[in-house]
Amino acid sequence: MEQNTHVLQLKGIPAFAGREACEKFCMTHEKLDVMQVNVGKLCNLSCKHCHIDAGAARTETMGREVMEACLHVFEKNDFITLDITGGAPEMNSNFEWFLEEAAKRKIHTIVRTNLVILEKEGYRHLPEYYGEKKVEIVASLPYYTEKDTDRQRGEGVFSSCISMMQHLNRLGYGTSPDLVLNLVYNPGGAFLPPSQAGLTMDFKKKLFDSYGISFNYLYTITNNPIGRFGEFLQRSGNMHSYMNRLVTAFNPVTVENMMCRTQLSVGWDGSLYDCDFNQALGLRINGINHIRDLIDNPITARKIVFGNHCYACTAGAGSSCGGATA
Repeated sequence: MEQNTHVLQLKGIPAFAGREACEKFCMTHEKLDVMQVNVGKLCNLSCKHCHIDAGAARTETMGREVMEACLHVFEKNDFITLDITGGAPEMNSNFEWFLEEAAKRKIHTIVRTNLVILEKEGYRHLPEYYGEKKVEIVASLPYYTEKDTDRQRGEGVFSSCISMMQHLNRLGYGTSPDLVLNLVYNPGGAFLPPSQAGLTMDFKKKLFDSYGISFNYLYTITNNPIGRFGEFLQRSGNMHSYMNRLVTAFNPVTVENMMCRTQLSVGWDGSLYDCDFNQALGLRINGINHIRDLIDNPITARKIVFGNHCYACTAGAGSSCGGATA
């Protein structure tokens, strides 16, 4: 375990794994759909909600050997989607090689980007490259106003995001059927996100009316009480109240559709996890837990490693890398 493990044993919080719905849906599916690959913690930003403490000083980056193992296991087990994340995944020196190899194999690929990196020297060619490879873009945009976005992600981030989304629109992203641009909303504090459907309508209207920007879908993701956000909760004395808020909002309907039931999360060093949040905590999967060891072994259903941080994925309408789950 690496960081913020205190949330797993917080006093007065009922064990997530002991919930009836969690005991019922504690296993993954036999067939997994998504391989999410975190290619490193290096990032040009240091966002307040980041659960893996990504930043410019981080040195953890995935090597090509691990990427090759990911592609082999992906094909062998008939995954559907390759979901590449970070940090800023673009900052991995093997990133474009990884995309190229995925494209050769006709793999549906998602890249999770902070958008700002795409305006930096050495990365400005990537929007066109994404379009050429038909990469689905999932971009972080905390809000449709400059003040709220910059407070969460840093000064000047909003204007860079707007500029890059306009550029992506000119390339066909958000308007052409095969060039998908999705946005991600994270709350700016210790509260749950609003209705995904309602917020999507607000984002679409505000961004189009003010900046002429179009996009496909908005995903609302609840802040997980770990990493940099967990440290903020601890410093501000809000950890217990936030956890109580998540527990009170627990929705058993969301458990069946938790993302950990249909995905495999691969860390920068090839270690395997049920999700990116477990990865941040160093909670490896049950059974074979390194990607290289799956090259000669098939993936089978496994018992999910739950912790009390999982309440973040099951509060209200639920939360996943693909947004609400209920």
